[in-house]
Amino acid sequence: MNDVLQRWNRLRAEEAALEVLACCGSSAWAKELSTRRPIDDEASLLAASDEIWSRMSARDWSEAFAHHPRIGERKAPQIAAAQSAKWSEQEQHDVASASETVQSDLAEANREYERRFGRVFIVCATGKSADEMLDALRLRLHNDDATELLTAAEEQRKITNIRLKKWLGI
Repeated sequence: MNDVLQRWNRLRAEEAALEVLACCGSSAWAKELSTRRPIDDEASLLAASDEIWSRMSARDWSEAFAHHPRIGERKAPQIAAAQSAKWSEQEQHDVASASETVQSDLAEANREYERRFGRVFIVCATGKSADEMLDALRLRLHNDDATELLTAAEEQRKITNIRLKKWLGI
């Protein structure tokens, strides 16, 4: 069993939930995941996370989304855990080296997205260039509200899985 999981399995429920909150900003998700302990391995952790996430409400999803900075912004919201903010910066590192035009276009598209959907744009940025994220943002601006909420939730699920692996040290 992974050392992180061994230690985490021994924590009080509140401490365990708080520790994984950096992986996904939904307090309901974190609390539910902590109730699934003991969890023996990475596969079981990811399966439990995915199953819990699929049952969360739009409100829970929105809570998680609110912990992310806008694509292209270097500063995470104040509500984001320090580890979450650090991971966001790593995940978006390619944006910092993008041209001023791309950065400006991202900022404008972010504002348009927020006007349209009332939340920050969520995309699994790991491995994506600034241009790819801008293309995804522009494409998703054409979604209806329901489709976009499900798309954003799926992107958050991917982010959560990546962060859970980082948390485990994998």
